[in-house]
Amino acid sequence: MVQTWNDLLFAHWPVSAEVLRLLVPSALALDTFDGRCWLAVAPFHMSGIRARRLPPIPGFSAFPELNVRTYVTLGEKPGVYFFSLDASNLAAVWLARAAYRLPYFHARMTVGCDSGWVRYSSRRHSPPDSDGAFNAKYRAVGPVQLRNPGTLEHWLTERYCLYTVAGNDVFRAEIHHPQWPLQDAEAEIMENTMASAVGIELPDVRPLLHFAEKLDVLIWPLRRVAD
Repeated sequence: MVQTWNDLLFAHWPVSAEVLRLLVPSALALDTFDGRCWLAVAPFHMSGIRARRLPPIPGFSAFPELNVRTYVTLGEKPGVYFFSLDASNLAAVWLARAAYRLPYFHARMTVGCDSGWVRYSSRRHSPPDSDGAFNAKYRAVGPVQLRNPGTLEHWLTERYCLYTVAGNDVFRAEIHHPQWPLQDAEAEIMENTMASAVGIELPDVRPLLHFAEKLDVLIWPLRRVAD
């Protein structure tokens, strides 16, 4: 798949490894930076979605998405583990659930820009999924910086696969993109129940915030990881 991710906010919080260990499948090792686990809530909107070498499908090529993720490793290969992924396109939700075995949810979502701010709102459609809600505005407050290996920002973002687990099987999808063009960011988060919807209580601290205006991405099909 080919995609472009636009106006993305990374909002990261440190989270207890003991809490995450109860929620992340045991086949995946929790990844840590200086002994700490991290959880991200990441709103953005996608465009140019299509199968590689094929034209976009009208009505399917652009929509908002909102992810809740943490960081894991398998066989020393770092990756991303998703607790939830919300999207406004119902067909895409069902396709992603089937093709990538990921916990996608259908949500009412709006994204707009106003005086340099990105305004983002998402709320899941129906019980029991309606607990997941996010309402915020955010913007970049610094220049683009390509973060160096060994920094927390590089560790959080430069990951080139996702993992999911079904039964006793672990699956991986490879992801390719240029290095993240990160900018420091500020945000006013009016509502955020995305983490609590999956059983995680966020600490009462200011999140680490970064913004990326645009990133072109290639995503390979899901493959079972050999024992």
